[in-house]
Amino acid sequence: MNSIETVCECDGETRIDVFVSKAASITRSRAAALVSEGLVLVGGKAVSKSCKVKRGDSVLITVSDPKEYDIVPENIPLDIVYEDNDLLVVNKPKGMVVHPAAGNYTGTLVNALMFHCGSSLSGINGVMRPGIVHRIDKNTSGLLMVAKNDLAHIGLAEQIKAHSFMREYEAVVYGKLKDDSGTVDAPIGRHPVKRKQMAVVTGGRNAVTHYRVIERFDGFTHTALRLETGRTHQIRVHMAYIGHPVAGDDVYGPKKVITELGGQCLHAKKIGFVHPRTGEYMEFDSELPPYFKNFLQRLK
Repeated sequence: MNSIETVCECDGETRIDVFVSKAASITRSRAAALVSEGLVLVGGKAVSKSCKVKRGDSVLITVSDPKEYDIVPENIPLDIVYEDNDLLVVNKPKGMVVHPAAGNYTGTLVNALMFHCGSSLSGINGVMRPGIVHRIDKNTSGLLMVAKNDLAHIGLAEQIKAHSFMREYEAVVYGKLKDDSGTVDAPIGRHPVKRKQMAVVTGGRNAVTHYRVIERFDGFTHTALRLETGRTHQIRVHMAYIGHPVAGDDVYGPKKVITELGGQCLHAKKIGFVHPRTGEYMEFDSELPPYFKNFLQRLK
């Protein structure tokens, strides 16, 4: 349990879930759950979700520890591109969640990894994310690196932090990119209103994406994108920010989505890193998946 004691300094009245969400840096739904559980006190008394706070109100928020679940190994086929005693590289399909979370405790990449690797996964990220050094979104396909032990995990995480870990994606974005190449350097943080989304915001974390045009079509551009940093939803947020959201993106793109894509047309195509034990540089390239190639064919 973690307690946060604060005083409302807002102008006018503010809904309690909105206030708690901002004060505790959690989603609004999580804030509402805390209120329902009696873990939010205003003036020393538990309140209901209809409560509104005003300037000068004393608020005590108790953030409960997230519930840990027993993650069950599942015999789910994996497309393993490379594997040794320290790590493996997996080609994740579109639609697969990387690690268990609310609403997705089965059928994830972690469930599959636990069946394949047994106890041979790094424990640094806890029982919910064993071996997971970096993530890609559910509806993004492509290469993902997994650590089998803490030595590998630490070594790979240090490369990500130092921006020496190479990650290159391919995407189809809306519109015709004017320049053949460019860089989006814009800080990313939690959306100020839509708390489950990210956005380019003042005071956000440094985020840099380099892009290069592969081919232009009528109303779309096939693009290669290289990450210098790895913020949540970075490519999707940055491309939407410059007016070219990823095709099929039902969060950051147009309201009318391309349903045949089943999510954003975004594939983690290449990764490159120094092996944490041998010191050897390794690079892997994956083929574009059928959904991506079929869409390109239709555009042509």
